[in-house]
Amino acid sequence: MEQDSAGENSAELDSELVTAIRLNLVPGIGPRHQRSLLDYFGDPESVFAASLTELERVSGVGSKLARLIHAARTSDNADEEVRACQQNGYRLLRMRADEYPENLTEVCDAPLILYCRGELKPQDNLAVGIVGSRRCTLYGTQQAEKFGRALAMAGITVVSGLARGIDAAAHRGALAGGGRTIAVSGTGLNHVYPPEHVELAEQVSQNGAVVCESRLDQQPTSGIFPQRNRIISGLSLGVIIIEANRKSGALHTARHAMEQGREVMAIPGRIDSFASDGCNDLIRDGATLIRNVDDVIEALGPLVEPVQTEEQHEVRSPRELTLSVQQREILDLVTSEPQHLDEIIRAAEIGSSRVLATLTVLEMKRMIKRLPGGFLVRAFN
Repeated sequence: MEQDSAGENSAELDSELVTAIRLNLVPGIGPRHQRSLLDYFGDPESVFAASLTELERVSGVGSKLARLIHAARTSDNADEEVRACQQNGYRLLRMRADEYPENLTEVCDAPLILYCRGELKPQDNLAVGIVGSRRCTLYGTQQAEKFGRALAMAGITVVSGLARGIDAAAHRGALAGGGRTIAVSGTGLNHVYPPEHVELAEQVSQNGAVVCESRLDQQPTSGIFPQRNRIISGLSLGVIIIEANRKSGALHTARHAMEQGREVMAIPGRIDSFASDGCNDLIRDGATLIRNVDDVIEALGPLVEPVQTEEQHEVRSPRELTLSVQQREILDLVTSEPQHLDEIIRAAEIGSSRVLATLTVLEMKRMIKRLPGGFLVRAFN
């Protein structure tokens, strides 16, 4: 596993991890520069082995940035950053590491390094982002909490940005629903922003994770928050926009989601509400209008790859999360290859009449299909 945890001896630092962090710490290198450098050279080690002339050949990398990269080869700030993370119990997840979020690997400008306070789990691939205005109305707060709670209770991880307003309400809703939530911070893990969310960040890290791509001591700056929005959408199967006006940063998240092939959903507001102009525009332009968690689950559709839940069920569509325990157990017995009804009854641990009744419900929910001759097959639409 490509990560360093607290308590390791400094001599045992992962050299590839340290080199990746060294590149991440070079001033002036953002996600696009990182991607250009990695596309050209292949890996961080080759970036630092390159000459100034070679570095300057990379699109967007001028002489000034090339000199900064060259100078960083002898810096020990990356080693210090790793040790500081160890001391604080933070995880460092390098791209393509075991714990690096699978959804995020699909993003073209995914972070080279993800700092993590808490724990990311495979089930977090079943995630939905919720974002919106910092200056929201009571209606917006209520909807964010309602959807955060409902998604968490359905087994879906809620992703947001730890900001005031809609973000905070979504995190609190997920926590109230007893589920998991991930906060994507624009600042470094040593600085919670806004400062009044220190306790909320702690609760999130205990029931999910606070993650970021910035160095530990990164302070809040105006440009860093729009940049982190691509991570919110990248971690998610889809994003819900709640109360965003036409200048809201939440619309940046919607744009990233569209570019990443994620589902974009919006909660409508009053037609004369300035606070919801951006949401209403999104719906007019093709975003999915949602009213409840069932609408969200329906909009997400089937998954490209199945996800293992905490209960060790393999989920192929978020719609399966709405099933009862018995329905899910019977569904797990039905495969993508045709099986005779008698095989499923023999494999089930309940009476045949209950199996038949459950299969009927699953057929009505379009989870399975009946074929001629008493055969059944899993449905993936």
